[in-house]
Amino acid sequence: MKINSNVPLEYSTEENSNKILGFWLFLGAEIALFSTLFATYFTLWNRTGNGPTGHELFELNGVLMETFLLLTSSFTCGLAIHAMRHGFKKATMVFFAITLVLGLGFLGVEITEFVTYVHDGATVSTSAFLSSLFVLLGTHGLHVSMGILWGAAIMIQIKRQGFTAETTNKSFIFSLYWHFLDVVWIFIFSFVYLKGMM
Repeated sequence: MKINSNVPLEYSTEENSNKILGFWLFLGAEIALFSTLFATYFTLWNRTGNGPTGHELFELNGVLMETFLLLTSSFTCGLAIHAMRHGFKKATMVFFAITLVLGLGFLGVEITEFVTYVHDGATVSTSAFLSSLFVLLGTHGLHVSMGILWGAAIMIQIKRQGFTAETTNKSFIFSLYWHFLDVVWIFIFSFVYLKGMM
């Protein structure tokens, strides 16, 4: 395996570069998935039947908390990659840990939000609007959950193996995934929650 010392370690082999390119292609498929979910939601957002509307359901405080937690986690994820590129193992681990804790906080707020919706009689079978809402938010939440497990696995590998071409490549690809989830959330925040509150 030939390592190129002129590029960051995560790009240092041809295999690593190909894995990063392949992951960008995977994110293209994820964009198609979320685009379909958004299109479904926008088609059904006013099909509320006898159920509550977004204006009646959505609360700004909870949504702002979710947004703060997830966007802050994106920042700390970026700091983890920056520390990794400078060879600071402890700082990388700390920033990754903060990222995952913030992700868990996001999930906690979202689950609480879902429980409140159901308690108020807004379930996946109440209306087409709520069905599309739960599927969109649930799919994003599932991705965050998978990201937390993935990030934890990478932290274990870094702890055991240190910074290698393999662990840095996995860490960088994870960061692409995490930033992607934040971008999706910005669309959810803007076009689902803010639009629904109007």
